[in-house]
Amino acid sequence: MTIPVLALDDVAFAWPGRGGFSLSCPAFQMAPGERVLLIGASGSGKSTLLSLICGIVPATRGRVSVGGTDLGTLSAGGRDRFRAEQIGVIFQQFNLLPYAKVIDNILLPLRFAPHRRARAGGAVTEAARLCAGLGLPDEVLSRQAGRLSVGQQQRVAVARALIGAPPLIVADEPTSALDAETQDSFLRLLFDRTDEVQSALLMVSHDERLAPRFDRVIRLADIVSTERSAA
Repeated sequence: MTIPVLALDDVAFAWPGRGGFSLSCPAFQMAPGERVLLIGASGSGKSTLLSLICGIVPATRGRVSVGGTDLGTLSAGGRDRFRAEQIGVIFQQFNLLPYAKVIDNILLPLRFAPHRRARAGGAVTEAARLCAGLGLPDEVLSRQAGRLSVGQQQRVAVARALIGAPPLIVADEPTSALDAETQDSFLRLLFDRTDEVQSALLMVSHDERLAPRFDRVIRLADIVSTERSAA
């Protein structure tokens, strides 16, 4: 029986304090290599859900599992190490180190993930190969990330997420600032590279037009309920 790359079972979480926010997710699963689009508007709880999936915050109740590992059994440091090994994250604002070289940005996750570093083989060579596959020239590796165009920074962020072939890639609104033509080109590249490394892709967006490109489309409201407490 194939182990899901991601599984949430009877999960609940609450931010503490008056005016807090609570979220519950009865069940959600992703298969290895699957592409899933999660449609959710601002304020719908997607940031909290992604924080639970990535182990940034622990569930108050229930089980969040990545590749069969229950994140609730790990310490805070253990969750950080596990995330570095098993999950590649593409942030909406890319979160590159602007004064560091592109190569250093791409290799950064491997500093905290020895098994992922081993999977990457020759890490510098692999970083160059990923950049070439994403349409970036060789000379970009030695440039400061902050000197790149927005489109180039976005591709560097993808290379950083993919290096070492983590089994799960989580992308938070990576196309929100792109025009339709650039968005289409970016998605083709992202799908090609995730297929190549056989990583599952969970992408969060509010853009309904992306739906036909994915194996499965889920509305956040269909799997998650949220509630805000009185201030």
